[in-house]
Amino acid sequence: MPAAPARIRFLDLLRESIGSGTLVKLTLGKHRGADTTLRNLFVRPIVLKAGPHLSLVWRHDTRDVTRNFPPAAALELLAPLIGGDFLDAHLFTSGQVAQLETQPDGTGRLKITAVSATPRAPIATHDRAKAHLISADTPWLRELGVINDRGAPREGMADKFRQIQKFAELLTHLLDEAFPDRGAASARPLRILDAGCGKGYLTFALAHLLGPAAEICGIERRPALVDFCNRAAATHGFAAHLRFEAGEIGRGSLPGGENLDVLIALHACDTATDDALARGVAAGARLLVVAPCCQKELRPQLTAPAVLADALRHGIFQERQAEFVTDALRAQLLEWAGYRTKVFEFISTEHTAKNLMIAAVRAHPPGDATRAERLRDFAAFYGIRHQALARLLGLPLSRELA
Repeated sequence: MPAAPARIRFLDLLRESIGSGTLVKLTLGKHRGADTTLRNLFVRPIVLKAGPHLSLVWRHDTRDVTRNFPPAAALELLAPLIGGDFLDAHLFTSGQVAQLETQPDGTGRLKITAVSATPRAPIATHDRAKAHLISADTPWLRELGVINDRGAPREGMADKFRQIQKFAELLTHLLDEAFPDRGAASARPLRILDAGCGKGYLTFALAHLLGPAAEICGIERRPALVDFCNRAAATHGFAAHLRFEAGEIGRGSLPGGENLDVLIALHACDTATDDALARGVAAGARLLVVAPCCQKELRPQLTAPAVLADALRHGIFQERQAEFVTDALRAQLLEWAGYRTKVFEFISTEHTAKNLMIAAVRAHPPGDATRAERLRDFAAFYGIRHQALARLLGLPLSRELA
């Protein structure tokens, strides 16, 4: 079937943006190809030692695949996918946003919106000369004690600096997946809550990356840290879109917790992670990002299947099993609650042992009965009768209580 004029014009705009260096990003969605696990394809300009390239990230249900191509090769690969395997395409340049909507019969509609001040995404450089998304000379990193006056990580803070960079990279991809229209002229600021934000390292990273495109609130139970972070936000020009407030993850109302877009809770201890996830689900957040730690709740309940009894006589294996069962159960509960969930290491264990991340994007109606039965089978296998997130979401794990 001949290509529709709208698609031809969209491809021309893509070629022009690559050739002129004005490409910010390209997002492809509504996948209809043979691979049913594939959701999106994200494209960004990068610079390698060999010169300018395009980085393509294929986002599947439970994994990402990244490959880098020279511009001509990337265009050759992308052209048949746009309006083919992917029915929706969003092109963001420094001067305009173009959206191509393709119908299954091949007809398409192109909408182009001029923008006066679309921020250029930093062009990432790879190989040994990789540029950080957040430069080491960023003033707030010095204010928070991460970087010294020479522009290098302070003693003991090198791992924290790496963690901040990895978090910034991951959140960029997750936000693209959850909010494919982010960056359009009509898009309102994202409402983001960082529950249990501590000193605010990663909260400031979000404010740095998103600027006025997001309204960010960090919740921390220690008033002294809240005061410190608010002073730092004012000093470094973030006060208009970043604030910190005193509060508890699991008690009372969370400021900014109604009608959220994004809920983040990193290293919330034990069931505080469940409290945060439940708050995010209740507030309608489209994206949930947590890094659990100290998974203690289920360990007293765990009943070892007979075949594992000898192995689980060892305390370290009991601890690791409790971590696995807790976070696997959380991931399945979020699927039941209507989210597409991924679990992965977000930074090497060389830098931190608390390296597991659960990311969930709202994707389907909640309450699927088949998922609920599989959850109960999983819980019964390990002898689990109750768990905090299940209770907060209103799903009995025991069939006797269902």
